[in-house]
Amino acid sequence: MKSQEEQWLLKEKYNGEKSEAFFADCKRLALGEPLAYLIGFTPFLTCTIWLDSRPLIPRAETEFWVEQAIETLQSGTTLTLGLAEKSLRVLDLCAGSGCIGIAIAKALPEAHVSFSEIDAAHIPTIEKNLKENGIAPERYDIFQTNLYQDIPGAFDVIVCNPPYIDYSLNRTDESVVTHEPHLALYGGAEGMEIIKQLIAKTPAHLKQSGQLWIEHEPEQVVKIAITAERNGFTSETFQDQYEVDRVSVLHY
Repeated sequence: MKSQEEQWLLKEKYNGEKSEAFFADCKRLALGEPLAYLIGFTPFLTCTIWLDSRPLIPRAETEFWVEQAIETLQSGTTLTLGLAEKSLRVLDLCAGSGCIGIAIAKALPEAHVSFSEIDAAHIPTIEKNLKENGIAPERYDIFQTNLYQDIPGAFDVIVCNPPYIDYSLNRTDESVVTHEPHLALYGGAEGMEIIKQLIAKTPAHLKQSGQLWIEHEPEQVVKIAITAERNGFTSETFQDQYEVDRVSVLHY
């Protein structure tokens, strides 16, 4: 596996030149530093996502459900009001690198996408990724804030990969624990603290017939469904490419 990663590193970062810097990076790779951080960017659907501020590295599981979300929006079978107005409003919460919202903006030219991220260090990374992927400034807003705080208006679609890992399960790879931001990983007791806050606050920010997409652990499906019902939502859960319950869609 490491040899394959070294080949990717050599090709993507060093254009095939085995320099001293390349061998230094190979040592960092051997010590567990993620390849995506060493290269500096990662692909996500049709996008190139830079990781300058070391946000959470986009996962294949996330890529899978975001593609499903895009296909749902493109079909126009739901959210007919927003699509008819040609001004679909989307919010990417806990945005990190901005990969989810940027992929949606790139696939849906009629969408206006807002980004909410609590860590100020990631705001320049989101801006860079929007520019890298050709999203015009008039098509987005960026808010450095906690969830919905100080974000105006209501949205047709809200997408979120929140901190949802339950630390007590102790099954996160050592490389992730060591190198990736804990603020984006751990969701408190049972990994549900941020998710519960998110669901409870969403009705004030979601248009009628809107959708909230939440990535989560498979163990959290029932808790999310109960929390959703208590807050006026119906919910359904979809599996990722590994047949793991990975994303719930809440309908308002």
